[in-house]
Amino acid sequence: MGNHLLVGLSRQVTLERQMAVVANNVANVNTNGFKADRSLFEEFLTSRAHEDNFVGRDRRISFVQDRGTFKDFSQGASELTKNPLDVAIDGPGFLVVQTPAGERYTRDGGLKINNQGQLVNSSGYQVLGGSGPIVLQPTDKSVTIAADGNVTVLEGTNRVDSVRGKLRLVRFADPQKLVKDGSNLYSAEAGVGPQPDTTSKVNQGFIEKSNVNSVVEMSRMIEVSRAYTSISAMLQQQGDLRKTAIERLAEVPA
Repeated sequence: MGNHLLVGLSRQVTLERQMAVVANNVANVNTNGFKADRSLFEEFLTSRAHEDNFVGRDRRISFVQDRGTFKDFSQGASELTKNPLDVAIDGPGFLVVQTPAGERYTRDGGLKINNQGQLVNSSGYQVLGGSGPIVLQPTDKSVTIAADGNVTVLEGTNRVDSVRGKLRLVRFADPQKLVKDGSNLYSAEAGVGPQPDTTSKVNQGFIEKSNVNSVVEMSRMIEVSRAYTSISAMLQQQGDLRKTAIERLAEVPA
C-alpha cells in the first residue's frame, strides 16, 4: 500500500474517533453537570521511504495519531430551578453517591427523596453525607441546604430546626485521572483518592448545566465530516491516477 494511502487512512481513523467524541458531547448537551471530552492528537513519524533519492528528513513520513481524550472540567452555567433539592456546586468539588459498585462522584445536583426518605441522585443512588446516607423524616418540612452542604429541616409540628446531615464534597488533585463510569458518574482508580473539599460552595435551588457549547460542537461535527470527505476524495483521486498510469503503461508497445 502506498505511503499516501497510509497517511490518509491514519487521518481518517482519528477523524472517526474524534466524531465519536463530538457526537457524545452533543448527545449530552442537556445532561446536568456533564463535562465535555476533548481529543488529543500528535504527529507520529516513521521511516518508510528507503530509496536512495530520499535523504535526510525526507525519509520520515508523518502520520496522525490520536493519543486519547481529556475531560473539560470547566464550570457549567447555573440555572435557577427554585427546587429546594437542586444544588449547583460552585468550585471543583464533587458530590459522593453510593452505588452497588462502590462510591462514585458526580456534578449532577438534581437530587430527590426516595421512598425510604433517603436523599438520592437522579439515578436513585444514595447521596452520602459525612456520616453516611442523608435520611429525612416523613414529618420534615422546608428542607434547607446551606452553602457548606448542611441539610436542615423544620421538624414536626413544633417547627424546630433539625440537622439531617451534611453533603460530602470531595475534590481530586488530578481530576483527569477520574474515569467516566456511565450515568453521569465518575470512578477513581486505585491511588486516586478523594480529598475533603472545603472551598467549594453549594447553591440551593440551582442546577449546573452541561458545559458543552452546542454551537461549537455542531461546528466541529461539520468540520470533521468535511475533512473526512475531503481525504476520501483525495485518496480516490490518487487511486484513479495509479489506475490510469498502469493502464497507459500496459499500452506501451514492447
